[in-house]
Parts: sequence; structure tokens; C-alpha cells
Amino acid sequence: MEFHEAIEKRRSVRTFQEKDVPKDKLDRILKAVLSCPTAGNLQAFKIKVIRDTELKQALADAALGQTFIADAPVVLVFSACPHASSSRYGNRGRELYAIQDATIATTFAHLTAVAEGLGSCWVGAFDPDAVTRALDLPKNQVPVSILPLGIPEREVGKTSRKPSKDMVSYDTKQ
Repeated sequence: MEFHEAIEKRRSVRTFQEKDVPKDKLDRILKAVLSCPTAGNLQAFKIKVIRDTELKQALADAALGQTFIADAPVVLVFSACPHASSSRYGNRGRELYAIQDATIATTFAHLTAVAEGLGSCWVGAFDPDAVTRALDLPKNQVPVSILPLGIPEREVGKTSRKPSKDMVSYDTKQ
């Protein structure tokens, strides 16, 4: 799929077929993620690939009861590693760059899933302590996003967007 087509087709998919995500598709998603840009090329993020039913349910519970997480065949959890960024960038690395690295990684996974014919939904509403406990994450990792993946049950319609004039401004110097 061409890049701009993947962007245009991207939707938040919350219903999945009861089919597994093919290994080759998941491998291509992870390969794309591992090529994403990161601050100072420190790659200050980690990914957990979750297939276990109980862990997916624990993530759904941690995500304020968003049950579609448990229904997805695969769930990716992206965590920031603030200590890795702070080693080079101090507080700004710890408080911002590591979070940005994890969100860029999530974006690459989200768009590559579309290109692979899969659906996903970026989940940011969750209790980070509950996710940390459920996945037994080390103290030096901070969960940033949850990305359920699967074959969409149905096509999801396009949502409205604000007009460009409300979102983009240009400097006044010509």
C-alpha cells in the first residue's frame, strides 16, 4: 500500500475477527517500528507483544474497561525508557524525549498495521500502574500506549476533522 493511502485509510478499529494476526504481518509491523526515528538514536522505548488471554483482559481492565483490547488477537504495549534518554539529555530526555520515542514507535505500528490490512486502535486512557503490574514491567519503563491489533470485523467510517485553517498557522514573514 502506498504511504499516503495508508494514512488516508487509517481508522480506530475496535472490533476484530476471531482470526489470528499472521506472523509475517506482525513481523513487518515490528520491523517498521524498530526503524522509527528516536531522539539521539537512543531508542528509548520497549514493546511487549501480548497474546495471552488473561493478560489482554488485565490490560482491558487497566484501560478503564475498554473490552475490545481483550478481544484483539494481539496487543502491543509501548513503554518509554526515561533513564535511557536522560543519560544523554537530562530532564528533557526523561520527561519528553523518551515519551516521544514511544509515541513515534506506536505511530509506525499503527500505520504499518493499516498497510498490512489490519486494524488497530491507539489506547492512551489507562492506569499506568495497573498496566505495569499486569505486565510486570521493570521500574525503569513507563507504559505510554496500548495498541490492539487484528483483522477488522467491519469497515470503519471516516471521522470528521477540523479544517486546516483551524489547525495550521503560518509565520507572517514572507
